[in-house]
Amino acid sequence: MTTLSKRPLRWLIPALLLVGWLALGGIAGPFAGKLGEVQVNDAASFLPASAESTEVQELQRQFADTTSIPAIIIAERSDGVTPDDAEYLANTVAAFAQADLFSEQPSPPIPSQDGNALQVVAPLEANDAVTDAIKDLRTEFSSAPEGLSVFVTGPAGQSADFESAFAGIDGLLLIVAASVVIVILVVVYRSPLLPFIVVISAILALSLASSLVYLLADADVVTLNGQSQGILFILVFGAATDYALLLVSRFREELRTQPDRFTAMVRAWKAALPPIAASAGTVIAGVLCLLLSDLNSNRGLGPVAAIGIVASFVATMTFLAAVLALLGRSAFWPARPKLTDAPAARTESHSRFWSGLARRIDAHPRRYWVMPLLVLLAFAAFLPTLKADGVAQSDFFLLEVESQQGQQALERHFDAGTGSPAVIIANADRADDVIAASSITGVAEVQPLVDPATNAPLVRNGLIQIQATLTDAADSSAAESTVRELRAAVSAINGANAQVGGPTAIQLDTNETSQRDRNVIIPLVVLVVFAILALLLRSLLAPLFLMGTVVLSFAATLGVSAIVFNHILGFPGADPVIPLFAFVFLVALGIDYNIFLMTRAREETLKVGTRDGVLKALVVTGGVITSAGIVLAATFAALAVIPLLFLAQIAFIVAFGVLLDALIMRSLLVPAVVREVGPKIWWPGTPDTKRGRHRDDDGDRVLVSQLVK
Repeated sequence: MTTLSKRPLRWLIPALLLVGWLALGGIAGPFAGKLGEVQVNDAASFLPASAESTEVQELQRQFADTTSIPAIIIAERSDGVTPDDAEYLANTVAAFAQADLFSEQPSPPIPSQDGNALQVVAPLEANDAVTDAIKDLRTEFSSAPEGLSVFVTGPAGQSADFESAFAGIDGLLLIVAASVVIVILVVVYRSPLLPFIVVISAILALSLASSLVYLLADADVVTLNGQSQGILFILVFGAATDYALLLVSRFREELRTQPDRFTAMVRAWKAALPPIAASAGTVIAGVLCLLLSDLNSNRGLGPVAAIGIVASFVATMTFLAAVLALLGRSAFWPARPKLTDAPAARTESHSRFWSGLARRIDAHPRRYWVMPLLVLLAFAAFLPTLKADGVAQSDFFLLEVESQQGQQALERHFDAGTGSPAVIIANADRADDVIAASSITGVAEVQPLVDPATNAPLVRNGLIQIQATLTDAADSSAAESTVRELRAAVSAINGANAQVGGPTAIQLDTNETSQRDRNVIIPLVVLVVFAILALLLRSLLAPLFLMGTVVLSFAATLGVSAIVFNHILGFPGADPVIPLFAFVFLVALGIDYNIFLMTRAREETLKVGTRDGVLKALVVTGGVITSAGIVLAATFAALAVIPLLFLAQIAFIVAFGVLLDALIMRSLLVPAVVREVGPKIWWPGTPDTKRGRHRDDDGDRVLVSQLVK
C-alpha cells in the first residue's frame, strides 16, 4: 500500500472513534441522572444474610404482611400540651391513615410524663415511597397550631433525610468537579480548548460507567447507594483527568520532535499505555478486593468503582487520543508546542523548579528523604487517636435536619429508644423466661407483640416477637452496648433460640462487620498491589519500598485526619468503614504517582543508569504528576458539598493523602531514596547501565547532567 493510500486511514480511525463515542454518549448519558432510581439507602439492606439482625428481620415477616419502618411524630409545647393539641395530632394522623399512608394502624397520641410532649408511632411501608410519605407528613405539620412544634423523626425520618441529602448528587457533583478540573487545567496548560476536551472525555467515561452500573443495579447484580454513586462520579472524573494529563504530556513531548501529529500520537500512546494501564489495573484490583466484604454496601462499591476506572481508561486511550490526534498542535492553542531537534531546547519545557529540585536531591539525597520521613512518622503517631468505632445515625448529617431535631425532642420527654425498640424473636414456650431475662439495665420496657383480635401474645409457627424499649437513643453507642448485653442474656436461655434485631442491632452488626472487613481486606489490598508492582517493575525491593511509602503516607494521613476531625472540626467520630475506604483509595490511587515516576525511571535507567534515571524521571514527570495529584485531590474534595459526615471525612482523607503522595512521597522521598540506593533498588533484577553519555531517540548524544544540572 502506498503512502498516499495510507494517509486517509490516519484520520479515518480517529474520526470513527470520535463519532462512535459521541453516539455512545448520547445513548448512555441519561443514565447518570437515573442512578437514583436504583439506589438502596436503608441500613438493613447493607447487611449480610448471616447477620443476626438480618435473620430477625426475615423472621419478622411471619408476624406482619408488610415490612414496616417506623416514623415517630413528636409534638411539644414548652408550657405543656393541651387537649386541643392532642386532638389536632390525632385527627391529622387519622386523616393520613384513611389515605392509606401507613402500613399499620398508628398509635394514639402518647403523652410524656412531664406533660410537654405527645408522641405517635406511625409505621410506613418500607419501600421507595417512604421519602414522599415523610415529606407529606412534614408539610402538613408545618402548619401546626401556634406554639406547638411537630417533628417527624425515627428510622423513616432519617431515611428520608438521607435521600434528601443525596438528591441532585449527580448534577451538583458534576458541576463542582468539572469546574475544578477546568480551572486547574487552564492554569496548567494556559489553553482555553484543552481543558474542555479533557472534561468531555471524563463526562463520556462517566456516561459509559453510569449506564453499566444502572443496568447491573437494576438487575440486582450490584448494590448501589448514594455514597457509592458519589464516589463513582468523583473517581471517574479524577482518574480520567489523571490519565488524560499523562497522555497529553507525552503527546506534547512528542510534538516537539515529530512534525506529523498522527505519528506523535502513536508514539505518545505507546509510551503512555504501560503506566496508565498499570495505574488503572492497580486501582481496579484494589477496589475489587471489596468484593470480600460482608457488607453489601462495601461489596457493591467494588465493581461500581472498577467499572468507573475501566471507563476512564477506555475513554482516555480512545476518545481523548482520537481528538488530540485530529487537532494536533491546535489542541494547545495559543501555546502550541514548537518543533525542535535541539535536546537542550527540548528540556526547556520542563519546569526550572523540577530541574533545580533534581539537582539538590543529587547533591544531598539523604537530606531529602530523612526529613520527610521524620515528619510523616510524627503525623502517623496520631493515628491511634482517630475515633472510628461508629457514630449515631443522627450525627451523620453536617447540617441540622428534622430527624435530628425530632430525636432531640424525643430524648427530652421520653425514653430515647421509644419507637425504635430492640426486637427479640424466640420460641413461644420460653417467652416468659426471655421477657424476664430481657429486663436489664438500659431496657425501659419489655412487651410481647399481641394479637389485636384476642389481646394475647401473637404466636407464629411456634415463635413469639418481643419488643424491648431502650432507655438510650436507638442509634447511640450506649444502645449498642445494651443490645450486646441483651443478646448475651437471652441467648443463655436453653431452648429459647432467642435472637435480637431491630434498628440498634442493625447498626451494631454493621459496625462489627465493618471492623471485620477492615482486618481482612486491608492486608489483601497490600498483597495484590505489591504483586502488580512486582510484575510491572520486575523487581521485589522496589515494590516493597513503594508499598512502604504508601502505607506510611496512609498512616500519616489518618494521623492528621485525627487531629483535624477531633480538635479542629469537632466531629463526633467516624464510621468503622472510613479507614477501609481510605486505605483502598489511598493505596490504589496514591501508588499511581509512584508508578508514573518509577516506570519512567526504569525507562531512563536503561539509558543512563538508576541514579541519573530517577532524577531525569523526576524532571520530566514532575509537572504532570503534581498537576494530576492536585486535580484528583480537588475532585475528591468536591465530595464535601454533600452534607454528610461520611463523605466529608472521605473527601478530606483522600484529598490530603493524594497531595501527600504527589508532593512529598513522589517528589522528595522516593527519588531521594532511589538516588542513594542506586541499582540495588531493582533487586533481584539489574536494569542498569553505566552512568554518563547515551544515545537518545533521535541519535543525539546527550549528557544526563544537562537535564538536572
